[in-house]
Amino acid sequence: MIEEMRIRDLGVITDATLNLGPGLTVVTGETGAGKTMVITALGLLRGARSDAGAVRLNAKSASAEAVLRLDPNSPAALRAAEAGAVLEEYDGVAELILARTVTSEGRSRAYVGGRAAPVGVLAELGDELVVVHGQSDQLRLKGAPAQRQALDKFGGKPVEEALRAYGDAFRQWRDALAERDRLRSEARERLREAEGLEAALTEIGDLDPQPGEDVALKAESMRLGNLEELRTAALVAHQALVSEDIGASADAVSLVDEAKRQLEAVAEHDADLGALAERLAEVGYLLADISAELAGYGTALDSEGAGRLEEVESRRAALSVLVRKYAPTIDEVLAWQEDAIKRLLELSSDSSRVEELDDVIADLDRQVHELADGLSALRRTAAESLAAKVSDELTALAMPDAQLLIDVTPAESLTAHGADDIAFTLQPHPGSAPRALGKGASGGELSRVMLAIEVVLAAVDPVPTFVFDEVDAGVGGKAAVEIGRRLAMLAEHVQVIVVTHLPQVAAFAARHIRVTKNVSRDGEGGGVTASDVEVLPDEERVRELARMLAGQEDSASARAHAEELLADAARTFAR
Repeated sequence: MIEEMRIRDLGVITDATLNLGPGLTVVTGETGAGKTMVITALGLLRGARSDAGAVRLNAKSASAEAVLRLDPNSPAALRAAEAGAVLEEYDGVAELILARTVTSEGRSRAYVGGRAAPVGVLAELGDELVVVHGQSDQLRLKGAPAQRQALDKFGGKPVEEALRAYGDAFRQWRDALAERDRLRSEARERLREAEGLEAALTEIGDLDPQPGEDVALKAESMRLGNLEELRTAALVAHQALVSEDIGASADAVSLVDEAKRQLEAVAEHDADLGALAERLAEVGYLLADISAELAGYGTALDSEGAGRLEEVESRRAALSVLVRKYAPTIDEVLAWQEDAIKRLLELSSDSSRVEELDDVIADLDRQVHELADGLSALRRTAAESLAAKVSDELTALAMPDAQLLIDVTPAESLTAHGADDIAFTLQPHPGSAPRALGKGASGGELSRVMLAIEVVLAAVDPVPTFVFDEVDAGVGGKAAVEIGRRLAMLAEHVQVIVVTHLPQVAAFAARHIRVTKNVSRDGEGGGVTASDVEVLPDEERVRELARMLAGQEDSASARAHAEELLADAARTFAR
């Protein structure tokens, strides 16, 4: 709700602070005093189009600011935080400050929670927080989606549960249709993909590459391409270890063996030399092993020739084709092969998946239509009840012949919200053609229609703050009392602010704000008009009601009548 509102240099208001609160607040004052500036200020805070003409004469800019209290988890609080607003929390309630300035040149700036924000953010927050019903304001329930939502909320838990069940089935049905359509539309692409995968897998399978084979073949190719160098190196190394050609004492094995024998001969005199002799013995064993391996290596090279090298290069060339086509290495080619096999299985199963989806869609189609029919029946029942209750309210609001009609008709196709088109229409009097809300009714009549609807919906579809401008236009007497009573009834659920001319309405207020026009004149016949805004204490309320009744706030009879109105209003809600 709006806790406080400040207006500066807007119209005839120079600087006014309105301390608001829960319940019903009325704004009264003489014609031209500036009451509608309260509505104008709220419009600015709701993101309405700015008008440089609303800026007070000789002022550089006008501003409107409001302090609101709201649930920190409400959609409005979350949207404000998303826009960068700073929200203060006290005892589980968030405080949000909205502000708007308009310069005399027409430029406008908006602020949400102390941060500059696009005017569109104010409009989004305004839709969640404040509803204004006035001579030229848009209707909250003008659009079909808003009317559908209002009817569904009025329908209560049965409609809520039916809508949830339908929504779940509808999403499954829609997703299954989308998947089947996708599979069918992509059939040619999948066929081409499957043929390509089959050809690739055949090519890889025929060659049957092994893990690491490309690396191994590269090493073997290098060896086979350098056979003579390898053979020469092995032979020379072998001869250096054991060679009869250069004398038994000159090869490495013989020299190490001779050194070992020399040390063993004196090992009994020094243990350290004995240990060295043992280590030389180990060296001898190693040299003998190496010599044997070198001999075997040379023999193996003699068995490998140009034929084997040709085989290796041919295999490498074949593997390089796979590497160029599918992956940088043979190991990655094999990984690609595994993925391709899985994908081919998926593509092969698509035709059976389409058949499965046909069966699923047929079952879901029956289920969705059955749930839609059930939801439509609940909506028609709720529509009859809502229309009857609103029509009863209209009778009490001096529109005895008017009826609200709510049509629930089959839609052209199923939607996420059901199979219904929902339309709220107003029949002004019997025999007349029903017309859409906002068509064919005066501003005051339309405000009363919306008041009747809001009173009925207040318990199930509340908006934190309602503002009514001229809701009592063209009404007097008993009907005015009923309007006041119903505004007070609405205010039991939400905050209500009403601009009114009728004392019968103002008597029901929990808070009475008066706008007073003051004109200061200069010696040349000119002057400045300004308005004061004040919250009236009880005694001043009597004076203001007397003024509204008879134009004579000091008249004893008018004051008595005013006190009677206040007492009657108090008794109405005391019972």
